[in-house]
Amino acid sequence: MLLSEASRIALIGAMPEELSAVLACMPEAHCENVAGRQFWIGHLQGHEVVAVLSGIGKVAAALTATVLLERFQVKRMLFTGVAGGLAQHVSVGDVVVASELLQHDMNAEPLFPQYVVPLSGCAKFKTDEDLTRILLESARHTLPQVQVHAGLIISGDQFVASASESLRLQSALPEALAVEMEGAALAQVCRDYGVPLCVVRTLSDRADDEAHIDFPKFVKEVASHYSVTIVSEFLKRLPT
Repeated sequence: MLLSEASRIALIGAMPEELSAVLACMPEAHCENVAGRQFWIGHLQGHEVVAVLSGIGKVAAALTATVLLERFQVKRMLFTGVAGGLAQHVSVGDVVVASELLQHDMNAEPLFPQYVVPLSGCAKFKTDEDLTRILLESARHTLPQVQVHAGLIISGDQFVASASESLRLQSALPEALAVEMEGAALAQVCRDYGVPLCVVRTLSDRADDEAHIDFPKFVKEVASHYSVTIVSEFLKRLPT
C-alpha cells in the first residue's frame, strides 16, 4: 500500500447536487470508473480522498461502500447529504449528525426482533465516536446560525413523503431525528469491515406531504453549500 493510502478517506453523497461542491474543490482529481460509478481520487485539505456518488437506496450505498473498501482501500468514511426531519424539535435547514443508524424497513420477525439485521445481533449501528465528535464540532463552528443535532438517523428504501408515514415512523421510533435512504446500509458495511464512519445530513423537508416541493432547489442552493463547508472544516480538524 502506498503511504498516501494509509489514511485515505471516502467522501460519499447520494445525489450529484450533494457532492458537486466538494468535487469543485478538487480540480486535480482523476476519475476511475468501477461498477457504473465514478470514483474521484484527489486531495482536499491535505488529505487524500476518494469522492463518489453512492446512488440512492441501501443496496446502491452498500455496493459503493464495498468498492471503496476493496478497490480503493479507504480507511475512513464520511457521508454527506440530505434527509427528512422526523422529531418535533428539528426543522428544515437544520443539520443532523448521526450517532447511530437503523434500517426502519428491516423486519425478519418472528425469526429475529424487528429492526435487527439477521445474524448480526444488531439493530442500531453506531458511528465512530471520534469522527462524529469532529463532525459535530465542524458543523457547529462553520454554521453557527444553524441548529445542529446529534442522534439516531433511520434509513429505508422509501422516500418518506406523507404525513401518515412520517407519523408512523415517529410513533415506532420516537428517538429518530431524521429519515433517509442510505446511511444504515453504509454503517452495516463499515461495521463488518471495522472501518470508522460518520454521517451528516441537512434536513431538506419534514418527510410529509410537502416533502417533494422545491427539493432540487433546496439541495442545490442550501444543502450543497452546507456539505462543502462542513466537509472542508472536518478535514482541517481531522488528524492525518
